[in-house]
Amino acid sequence: MPSSQGKRIYFACPMFAAMEKEYGLKLASVLQRHGYDVFVPFRDGYEAAQLEGKTEEELVAMIFAKDYEEVQKADILFFLLDGRAPDEGGAVELGFAYAMGKRCYGFKTDTRTVEMSLDLNPMITGCMKHIFKDFDGDLAIAQLEAYLEQHTL
Repeated sequence: MPSSQGKRIYFACPMFAAMEKEYGLKLASVLQRHGYDVFVPFRDGYEAAQLEGKTEEELVAMIFAKDYEEVQKADILFFLLDGRAPDEGGAVELGFAYAMGKRCYGFKTDTRTVEMSLDLNPMITGCMKHIFKDFDGDLAIAQLEAYLEQHTL
């Protein structure tokens, strides 16, 4: 079980389709069950599609400021890397977190890059302390659970 210090997570994840959100929340709940305080941007911050009556400039300023502030407050960045490519916003958040000296972890179940004989960009993997990877989503979660039983992030 994690100690009381160093347990605030910024959870970078794709958040534009219902399935992405559902799986992201499932992962966040695993981390929360292991004693981590998890900030999920679409749940705990702002989602542009949910904000009405704002200009594009206002939306950008609100979302950027909130997410940057939350990355600063976090001890750990946990990045769901699924998608054709890792989420662009998540990649920026990863860069911020790494530059701030945060511990960074990845999680990947998507097979698309493997099928195209590609791997993750070295600028992404180079920031990561560990990437939990299994192309069966349930096995990937079991791998994460087993790791958290023995280690802190």
